[in-house]
Amino acid sequence: MQRLLFCNWQLARRGWLALLPLAVGLSACDPNNVYEENVDLKSPSGDPYVWDVQQRPTFTFTIADTTARYNVYFNVRNASGYGFYNLYLKHTLTGPSGRPDGPALLHQLTLMNPKTGEPLGAGAGDIFDHQFLALPNQRFAQPGTYKLTLEQYMRQNQLPGIMSVGVHVAKAGK
Repeated sequence: MQRLLFCNWQLARRGWLALLPLAVGLSACDPNNVYEENVDLKSPSGDPYVWDVQQRPTFTFTIADTTARYNVYFNVRNASGYGFYNLYLKHTLTGPSGRPDGPALLHQLTLMNPKTGEPLGAGAGDIFDHQFLALPNQRFAQPGTYKLTLEQYMRQNQLPGIMSVGVHVAKAGK
């Protein structure tokens, strides 16, 4: 009898686990989302969670509707041991023509409370996730493929404690 109960519990657990990815996938379906990608960072020597000044992640996305406005977010994941309360990063947006779509812009992202040092963002333990609205109500003039390149703009070549960066593009609400 005990073995039968154990087997039924195992089957029920497997059934639930099989449905879990589907449930997560369906909850993430938002028709306004256009693109999202994150890149894990590591130093040239392979040390994890180090953003080297030479590493410039590029994110490629397609815009079809030029009448819509879009919100462009920067995603940052950092460890609690990150040594600064902020992160300066610069972005360059390149349009379908292959030329920059305006000048490179510098952003100051606040990762921790400057007075208390308490981490901001969503997190558990020593890992924190942030999403910053970097380009609100952005209009893209031409349909096609755009590239957004990020580079860290801090005063050191190797920036430990930044685990990953990414870009999220979504149609802006009306």
